[in-house]
Amino acid sequence: MENKMGTMNMKKLIVTMSIPVMLSMLIQALYNIVDSMFIAYYSQEGLTAVSLCYPVQMIIVAVACGTGVGVNSLLSRFLGENEKNKANSVAMHGIFLAICNGIVFALLGVLFAEKFLMFFSNNEQIIDMGVSYMKICTLFSFGVFVQITYERIMQSTGNTFYNMIIQGAGALINIVLDPIFIFGYFGMPALGVTGAAIATVNGQIIAMIMGIFITQQKIKEIQLKIHKWRPQKTILKQIYRVGFPAILMQSIMSFMTVFMNVILIPFSTLAVTVFSIYYKLQQFIFMAVSGMINALIPIIAYNYGANHKQRIHEAIRFSLFLSTAIMLVGTVVFELFPVELLYLFDAKANMLSIGISALRVISISLVFAGISMVICSIFQAIDQANDSLLIALLRQLIILLPLTWTLGNIFGLNSCWWAFVITELICAIISLYRLKVIKKQKISLDSSNRES
Repeated sequence: MENKMGTMNMKKLIVTMSIPVMLSMLIQALYNIVDSMFIAYYSQEGLTAVSLCYPVQMIIVAVACGTGVGVNSLLSRFLGENEKNKANSVAMHGIFLAICNGIVFALLGVLFAEKFLMFFSNNEQIIDMGVSYMKICTLFSFGVFVQITYERIMQSTGNTFYNMIIQGAGALINIVLDPIFIFGYFGMPALGVTGAAIATVNGQIIAMIMGIFITQQKIKEIQLKIHKWRPQKTILKQIYRVGFPAILMQSIMSFMTVFMNVILIPFSTLAVTVFSIYYKLQQFIFMAVSGMINALIPIIAYNYGANHKQRIHEAIRFSLFLSTAIMLVGTVVFELFPVELLYLFDAKANMLSIGISALRVISISLVFAGISMVICSIFQAIDQANDSLLIALLRQLIILLPLTWTLGNIFGLNSCWWAFVITELICAIISLYRLKVIKKQKISLDSSNRES
């Protein structure tokens, strides 16, 4: 009996697979926002410290998710081709890579946390809080690496409901523990920013344990047998042929944040904080589209492996429609309620004077960003990862940063935000053009055989 990814009505398939992932990722975004809200009420210096650490957390997630994309795409393709032994081997390679990545980031955090933070600030209080936060998050990063790997294994088999359970549980644990550890409730000492880091890694590790248990008990399509497994260079190469560009794509967002901080600091440290707040609020909208994308990649990869071209075309059309609708809702919220959103972070008059304009202008770019995000995921699923990487580079670095710097230096801080709108519009046009070309080359309905 064929997997539902090859038989179910496409709109129903995308919606039913997307909703659990969307909900879990929205909860994930919510706890990032709640983290910052609690820390903002603890101290503004603490909020700045966490904002400076945020790019490093993004890189950890980028490596975890990018590797997961490679595992997800390859595993789904082997399942579509009914190569179950190869699919099992890919899943084991994913777990092996998750553990290796956790060790690497633990070492980097211990050795370089202070040097990284000193690059942005000479405030000893901010540096001390940031070092504590970053070291804890990196030392225990194995939790998020292994958790995300197991989530991608589930997605590859069409089981996205368990993703919602795992991510939701981890996020809720973090939200509950945040005020206890930050402010010192129920007899606990007030740990401030350190407490926020402890709450975060506790949520990730518990979610990891749940992922291991659920996969072993509920996911019958994949059989993980450690004693029979050995790492294979060919499978590692196949995973990272798709995964490495995906890592770069998501890491680019981290580097963009670092360089944006460099551009904004000459205006004021408050401008950096406002950008960080917008970025976290924006992620709440982006996570909804990302949830759909996480479901879309295995759907398209499975049908690409099974040579179901008509189903791929249906998936592309519906996913573009859905992402546009989600992003439009996000734009309306930012346009109508910028003050209320900033008040969540204890905003004062000086923050409002910068933040209202930033939220309203940058949110215009959301619809264009959604188009590029969906198309990049399509490219990843059909083994066109280099196109995804190029678009990500244009969106986050090549066009955005020089344009932001130029507009800021010529017209002032408020003009910097328009760089996001111009960049996303250009990249959406490029993405649509490349999609048209690649559809003709690889999934044309006029040809009887898929090109390799």
